[in-house]
Amino acid sequence: MPVERTEQRGAEELHKYYEVYETIGSGGFAKVKLGRHILSGEKVAIKIMNKKDLGVDLPRVKLEIEAMKNLSHQHVCRLYQVIETSTQIFMVLEYCPGGELFDYIIAKDRLSEKETRVFFRQIVSAMAYVHSQGYAHRDLKPENLLIDEDHNLKLIDFGLCAKPKGGLGYELMTSCGSPAYAAPELIQGKAYIGSEADVWSMGVLLFALLCGYLPFDDDNCMILYRKITRGKYDNPQWLSPGSVLLLNQMMQVDPKRRLSVRQLLDHPWAIKDYNSPVEWRSRQPLGHIDEDCITEMAVNMKRSRASATAMVKEWRYDQTTATYLLLLSKKQRGKPVRLRPEPTACEDSCSPLHQGPQTRKALHFSEDEDAVIVGSLDFGSEFIDDCPWVPARRHTPKGVRGQPDGAANHKNVRPTSPPVEKRCAYSPTPERGRVPAQHRQERRDRDQERVSENKENVASTAREKDVEIFALPPPRTPVSSKKSARPNKNVLTTPNRNTPSKGTKTEALTPKGGGSASKENNKRKAEAFKELANVEILAFSPERRSRSLDMAFTDDSGKKKRGGKVFGSLERGLDKMITMLTPSKRRALRDGPRKIKAQYNVTLTSQTNPDQILNQILSILPEKNVDFTQKGYTLKCQTWGDFGKVTMAFELEVCMLQRPEVVGIRRQRLKGDAWVYKHLVEEILASSSI
Repeated sequence: MPVERTEQRGAEELHKYYEVYETIGSGGFAKVKLGRHILSGEKVAIKIMNKKDLGVDLPRVKLEIEAMKNLSHQHVCRLYQVIETSTQIFMVLEYCPGGELFDYIIAKDRLSEKETRVFFRQIVSAMAYVHSQGYAHRDLKPENLLIDEDHNLKLIDFGLCAKPKGGLGYELMTSCGSPAYAAPELIQGKAYIGSEADVWSMGVLLFALLCGYLPFDDDNCMILYRKITRGKYDNPQWLSPGSVLLLNQMMQVDPKRRLSVRQLLDHPWAIKDYNSPVEWRSRQPLGHIDEDCITEMAVNMKRSRASATAMVKEWRYDQTTATYLLLLSKKQRGKPVRLRPEPTACEDSCSPLHQGPQTRKALHFSEDEDAVIVGSLDFGSEFIDDCPWVPARRHTPKGVRGQPDGAANHKNVRPTSPPVEKRCAYSPTPERGRVPAQHRQERRDRDQERVSENKENVASTAREKDVEIFALPPPRTPVSSKKSARPNKNVLTTPNRNTPSKGTKTEALTPKGGGSASKENNKRKAEAFKELANVEILAFSPERRSRSLDMAFTDDSGKKKRGGKVFGSLERGLDKMITMLTPSKRRALRDGPRKIKAQYNVTLTSQTNPDQILNQILSILPEKNVDFTQKGYTLKCQTWGDFGKVTMAFELEVCMLQRPEVVGIRRQRLKGDAWVYKHLVEEILASSSI
């Protein structure tokens, strides 16, 4: 059907250009996953929305996309690409690893005036630019400001923005935004100017930065609205006279008496210690074309620079736009303006994008621009550097960028073991046609010996017409071990069509033949080796065994299929590779909490026993009327309203910090009011004596 084809094309386009990893955020109608752009190697955030779930909010999403396409500023989160299907929308956005400003405020309790000034100048810069483009944001709050890797703020969520046709001075009527940050004229249902309402929200935000709590707050909405309408709040004693004055000028009930954003640019409080007004103009204006990025794209696409420039200038927010903007981001951060070369036909079919999902998860790009290495999915963990059988797959074609014969000359490239033989079932090894039959037979016999000596590292192999389907590199076994190998050890196998009946055992063969063996012996050994290829070691989980067997012997209709052994062998081999590559990660999930780096949303504890802390939290949650589901050391928590609706959703995870090695509690808000969430989590942690 056309709808199914559209869905398939959308998903294929996403996975063709991006590696998609774990969920890093979620809300009522959207889920945000961490991703990596394959060509540039840059991390991105992928916002996934279901149109059916959006319902009447779908036009709001369309407005957000349109606004982000028209905005380009150093303190506004950048949109890279939009992929839309009949049921889903994928927004590829700039990734900000620092998380929400809200979590930063909670972690610090409150910010110093000096640090607040740094952030406030960036907020003023972003808002002055947004207003200059004719937009009013109308939902400014710390949850909508993210911190990037350079500790700079990025404004997000333009779903409630407005661009009046009559200009920014045109009056609006829609009441929207978060009540605690809403201007008095907005909550009263009066006509208002969008830019004036934004200044009030900026004042509330400034107060939250300096004090760690809101100037107007109450659980009862009507009482909250009365407080906002009166404009009365208490200034804590630690605020400086300059801060008190600025807050009073921004949170004026009468919008005509409020400061404008233009006045904030050179306000004495904002320019203190800087001696210069806030720079609000964009450093990356729309329409600017960088020649270095265009040159790299032209080389990669095998096009002329003029053709590449014309494609970029269309600004379709497709893969071309995303590649250009990500290259530009790399250049602005001082990284090399380089793309991975386009794969050849064989590399394309053997690349992570064309392998099974489990294999894709085990592969990601290193920060080294020239190499691709096998590593952990967790971006915070280290790569597997010391494993002798992890090859560094290289995609650099012959003669690229001054590298003789395609060899990498990067100083930081890690030494690796000899590469794995080609895994593409449709491309025979180049030297194969020149190897004598006797040598091929000797190599087969050596392979059989290695398999029998190293049963835990068996890779089921099938050969048809001298094409090697999957091969692991030879284990590093001393030569003398061939003589002392244990012969005829019984290995319990999973029943299949080549093995004896259910409940029997099959002997693992240890061939002794060489190049001078008779034809009958060679034939008998080859048949025995084919049987051995179907041996399934019991270390695998039942789910993996059943999946491998299903692939090996059944087609889509569930009927038995001859020759299916090839695919089953490949699947089992891939599973073995993943199991070997990620042993520590599997143990961590099973035996204890995961180790993470210190983050803003991690609360440190003085205890060293993670189980004790977990049990304390579990005992407190029912007392706070919090429902939860437990998965290891992660608790998914929810609170419910009077009408059976989820009012709050958040995660608590007991984890270990890498430095120092102490127990921490990672917290993440998924849904609900941020300050209500803050108070609830603080009560839970305080009651747990953490």
